[in-house]
Amino acid sequence: MELKLSNLTKEFKDVAAVDHISYTMTTGVYGLLGVNGAGKTTLMRMLCTLIKPSSGCITWNGKDIFELDGEYRRLLGYLPQDFGYYPDFTVYDYLMYVASIKGLRPATAKQRTARLLKQVGMDKEKKKKMKKLSGGMKRRVGIAQAMLNNPSILILDEPTAGLDPNERIRFRNLIGELAQERLVLLSTHIVSDVAYIAKEILLMKEGKICVAGSLKELLAPMQGQVWSLDVSKEDAETYRKNYKVANVRIIPKGVNLRILSGQRPSENARPESVLLEDVFLHYLGEGMVEEDVSI
Repeated sequence: MELKLSNLTKEFKDVAAVDHISYTMTTGVYGLLGVNGAGKTTLMRMLCTLIKPSSGCITWNGKDIFELDGEYRRLLGYLPQDFGYYPDFTVYDYLMYVASIKGLRPATAKQRTARLLKQVGMDKEKKKKMKKLSGGMKRRVGIAQAMLNNPSILILDEPTAGLDPNERIRFRNLIGELAQERLVLLSTHIVSDVAYIAKEILLMKEGKICVAGSLKELLAPMQGQVWSLDVSKEDAETYRKNYKVANVRIIPKGVNLRILSGQRPSENARPESVLLEDVFLHYLGEGMVEEDVSI
């Protein structure tokens, strides 16, 4: 099982949304991290054969996916950021409808729908209309529809957008289960969604993969470069101008700063363990971390 990107490029007018990417994926979860506009969705749409590359190629087990055509798409499950549905369909009817589009026989569709509804925790909501579902429920139904054909490749674009913390934990556990026998590519800008489940993590910036590897491989080069420092509110702004500050937290006597620096920023600074959020900030720039408390 090998999905290979070779010098893959997609240009829109004079802008390269995806810029000469080469990478090989096999079984397991791959996390694709990047800020909005990094090119993640364009890359995923090419992997799903929805748009063709300007140059380069994508191969599945050595064969071009666009030449494989329907043979490749039968192996594919895709959850876009916004998936379409008929609002008056019940959850069950919607999944059966998608199953028919995917060419599943009625008996198989019923079995797969029933199993997936339990797997995503929606079996008790199967008679509810799609328009009545919460955002988290809709995402779970979206994952179920992507899994109906039991795909070898599962591509999920911002699947946890708008979910609460409990929903995100449920989602991560589900993806961990689904990835045992398939390739899962998960695109997100929420770092914690991939920190613990991804086999490899790809950081994407301006259409390029700027760094990639396992969590351990990404954290190792930054050991000794993350610091915690308590300062007054007046001094905090100076540190924010001179250093990459990953987090700002209000404390009784001022603020606590989490600072990225190759050198100790102050004699009072304390070394901290490196997190994936720190790596994200280091490579992808300032102001990109999930939680940042303004002063």
